[in-house]
Amino acid sequence: MSKKKRKTPSFDTEDCYINRELSWVAFNQRVLELAQRTDLPLLERLKFLAIFSSNLDEFFMIRVAGLNQQIDAGIRKKAIAGRTPLQQLKEISDRVHQLVEVHTGLVKTLLSELRKHGLYILGREEWTEKHRAYLNDYFMTEILPVLTPLSVQRHDPCPLLPGLQMNVALTLRADKDVPDQDRLLVIPVPDLFTRFLTFPSREGTFLATIEDVIADNAAAIAPGCSVQSIAFFRLTRDADVAVKEDEASDLLNVMEAAVVERRRRTAVRLEISAHASKILQQWLTREYELKYMQIYEIDGILDTKAFWQIATRSGFDRLRFSDWSPQVPLDLIGFDSLWEAIEDHDVLMYHPYESFEPVVNLLQLAAQDPSVLAIKQTLYRTSSDSPIIEALEQAAENGKEVTVLVELKARFDESRNVQWARRLEDAGCHIIYGIAGLKTHAKALLVIRRHKGRIQRYVHLATGNYNDKTAKLYSDLGLFSCNSQLATDVASFFNLLTGLSESVGWSTLSIAPINMKKRFIELIDREIKASSSDRPGLVMAKINSLEDKDICQALYRASRKGVKILLNVRGICCLKPGIKGISENIEVVSILGRYLEHARIFYFANGGHPEIYLSSADWMTRNLDKRFELLFPVTHSAHKNRIRTLLETCFSDNTFSWRLLPDGTYQPVTSAKKKIQAQQVFYEQILTDHRKIAGNMQRFRPVQPKKT
Repeated sequence: MSKKKRKTPSFDTEDCYINRELSWVAFNQRVLELAQRTDLPLLERLKFLAIFSSNLDEFFMIRVAGLNQQIDAGIRKKAIAGRTPLQQLKEISDRVHQLVEVHTGLVKTLLSELRKHGLYILGREEWTEKHRAYLNDYFMTEILPVLTPLSVQRHDPCPLLPGLQMNVALTLRADKDVPDQDRLLVIPVPDLFTRFLTFPSREGTFLATIEDVIADNAAAIAPGCSVQSIAFFRLTRDADVAVKEDEASDLLNVMEAAVVERRRRTAVRLEISAHASKILQQWLTREYELKYMQIYEIDGILDTKAFWQIATRSGFDRLRFSDWSPQVPLDLIGFDSLWEAIEDHDVLMYHPYESFEPVVNLLQLAAQDPSVLAIKQTLYRTSSDSPIIEALEQAAENGKEVTVLVELKARFDESRNVQWARRLEDAGCHIIYGIAGLKTHAKALLVIRRHKGRIQRYVHLATGNYNDKTAKLYSDLGLFSCNSQLATDVASFFNLLTGLSESVGWSTLSIAPINMKKRFIELIDREIKASSSDRPGLVMAKINSLEDKDICQALYRASRKGVKILLNVRGICCLKPGIKGISENIEVVSILGRYLEHARIFYFANGGHPEIYLSSADWMTRNLDKRFELLFPVTHSAHKNRIRTLLETCFSDNTFSWRLLPDGTYQPVTSAKKKIQAQQVFYEQILTDHRKIAGNMQRFRPVQPKKT
């Protein structure tokens, strides 16, 4: 009797995937777990509480808002992991409510611990008479004149209460009012004030929240009324505004209007003081059509992302991580000229362990150098006082041909990017706003310079933004090169963006949405063909997110054929590792720490001839199908060895790492052996390499830009 042929498990079922939104919630839970770590400095733990809060704000404004929009549109289709929009919302609400409760308890614990170190955040009930006299005087002279109390029940429609703004709500009763006919007074807290005010004190640092100061002076705000209760609340509004670019004659003005529109969008979350009056709760629920699962009662401080103000206060260095000063990039040691260094060899930089200053310096040099003819650059996000913007302005004013693609649709940076675009245009730069329907997320810089009688092109490509501030907080890789093939491809890419050419054949680059996904799948499939029992294939990837179904299925195919797949996915991961017959050869870990892991790295063993690529793109459908992204190769053997070691170190971390289990949960990676902290290893290795190769060699010295 013949045996039945064993059925091959399918990886096209919902059981093979993790819900995207719930995976994100799990990521933010890992952030919260860092705040729980008693082995970390107190202010670093406080910082993780702030990050948790900030992350939730954006999650509700975009992802939860998007699910609400689907429900309003009558969409009941299940997502890849088998949940309808309504089912996702309910599960999100359950999990986030649990996390917020943990977060609230941690806030109380950490603030109590900080008191042991002379840092006090005092509630109103703890103020001394001197404290109260000082703060009340400050209120009368500085705060009261700019407040706008709103008798919200008497206005139809209600005055606009912007999203994410703190509000103080007073339940009032006047002598002439009918008994039990209380009324509401809402005082929006102006953003112009710092969140925490400092008490004068000879010993220790004493702080009070701005909302507590306002609440303590309720009688001055509502004279002639008795205050029945005081509460704080904060609305989160839908910020997922769609822009019909094909109908936009002036994208600049359309984006400005979209930013304003966010202020009036539907409320998707309410954070409110626990034990708030019933009249306030009823009014908010009715006015903003809130459901129970959208309401978060908090017994403590609301909006703890303001803890950044405390975590970065001077004078408490003992409560922070020790300082890791960015080092001169190893590939620049011994070179007096940045131009000469790039002409001599490709320069790999690992930020923030290595300084981002050379990237800024290249633009400053290009702005001043009479031999520079043109500069082309993409800008997705940059800092508020960006030296990069100043360098581009100076370059245009000095007669260089400067072209900048400013991505106006960079979420939550739209206003800033609109301002930069207008400023650069005024300076004489050519400003491009991209191609309709596609964001430009690629990170690329091209400098054209006349050198020794011929045209020389200098390229910078990176995994992270041209932002000198976040370059100190995010770990990213960047590459300087004069490679002619790479420079030709980058020049063609800019021509594609500016509309001067159609898509061309690329010798070094892969471009999303043109051919990047196809290239990734080809590389994974090639690994299957090159894999054998004595030499199994190997794919290693370090990314922020993995969600694209086609990529997931390619990885499942490779795993089934014996290819070893190691994935370091910081945030969202919709792929399930360890499923019998499907993903047994896939391992997924997530690393968090003092720096935000942001680099996108891809390694393919290729039968003993390894290839390594860097990219601006994650394995997300939005990156691969709806954005302009770049994938570029690392060709120098020393750089390839360095990056492979970097990847292997990530998978050996047993201090700040979590392993994704087949059921979709994460388990901290621990070991009784030697503790390995990847980020610390990276920094210490760079210091060691410096000592080995620097010696008495003359280091790269940045040329200071001329003052204008």
